[in-house]
Amino acid sequence: MNAVNNDKWINIEEAADYLGVKTVTIRDWIRKNNGIPAHKVGKQWKFKKDELDSWINSGKSALR
Repeated sequence: MNAVNNDKWINIEEAADYLGVKTVTIRDWIRKNNGIPAHKVGKQWKFKKDELDSWINSGKSALR
């Protein structure tokens, strides 16, 4: 059941809460093109938890 929840699309506020950061931090990471797996859907940024987990586990989130 956990895999089903990780496959759900979440918005930027939910992604920030999931990662324990502020939405401005997420927007900054997107703007700096640091590899955060963000997808533009219409005018909104969307994320999948499993992609965020993979990004964190890869160590790419620590690169600046």
